[in-house]
Amino acid sequence: MAEPTDEPGTERIERAFELIRTHLRRTPVVEVDAADFGLPAHTLALKLELLQHGGSFKARGAFTHMLTRQVPQAGVVAASGGNHGVAVAYAAQKLRVPAKIFVPTVSSQAKQDQIRRLGAQLVIGGERYADALAASQQWIESSGALEVHAYDQLETLTGQGTLGLEMERQCPQLDTLLVAVGGGGLIGGLAAWYRGRIKLVSVEPVTAPTLAKAIAAGRPVDAEAGGVAADSLAPRRVGELMFPLAQRFVSETILVEDDAIRDSQKQLWQTLRIAAEPGGAAAFAALLSRRYVPRPGERVGVLVCGGNTSAVNFN
Repeated sequence: MAEPTDEPGTERIERAFELIRTHLRRTPVVEVDAADFGLPAHTLALKLELLQHGGSFKARGAFTHMLTRQVPQAGVVAASGGNHGVAVAYAAQKLRVPAKIFVPTVSSQAKQDQIRRLGAQLVIGGERYADALAASQQWIESSGALEVHAYDQLETLTGQGTLGLEMERQCPQLDTLLVAVGGGGLIGGLAAWYRGRIKLVSVEPVTAPTLAKAIAAGRPVDAEAGGVAADSLAPRRVGELMFPLAQRFVSETILVEDDAIRDSQKQLWQTLRIAAEPGGAAAFAALLSRRYVPRPGERVGVLVCGGNTSAVNFN
């Protein structure tokens, strides 16, 4: 059956990967024993995408936009809680195009500093991502700059889907993959790549249940947008493009408490010396809090998807 033209198919993702791969790091997968974290013995495959350029998976979508679309003289513009802005700033610097990034006040200082260091113009305003998005839309209308959406554009989903391609090559026998979800660009891209070949599990904070509420309602709806991971996992609602993919290919949605996310950060640091930001540690929190319990013999992967944190203080 032909794949819908308004969502990324595997061939489109493969083409994008060949186009952007020289601009990316092939981030490692580390196998660990869950017993090291006080859980029943079980081998876990941690995909350390926090080691990607810009500190998160977002570089994949940013480069896909800029290498497959015509960038106008006005450059590119993005709204972001922080990580997407860092990625767009990084890609723009490497490709030598102007970039303007809008972030809300909840964006961490580490992410704001990184955007400035990469040479993009930074605009801070509003309390949440939705406020930054509205401001960026006004700038697009007046400037003619190219929008690079954090999660709800075809190029974004296609770029994030290359993470699935890379993960499958590294872990071809995987049964299940736990994925943190905010706007849904990452899990949407992964769903477009795997297309039901493995079990995809969405993990969200209780304080920002965007996909869980959308699945329950049968469509994207507004959700709470707060909590410890508000600068990466709280966009208010998931994207329209990713939602049909999630309906077809996301097997389960799990909510975790903020305390579980903080504990996940702490455990990743103390056991593996991995300094993940809250959003980057959320998927692992589903295991540590036992909200997701693997079956005997189940081969489980976890995306550690972001590391833009200003200091390591997890002890």
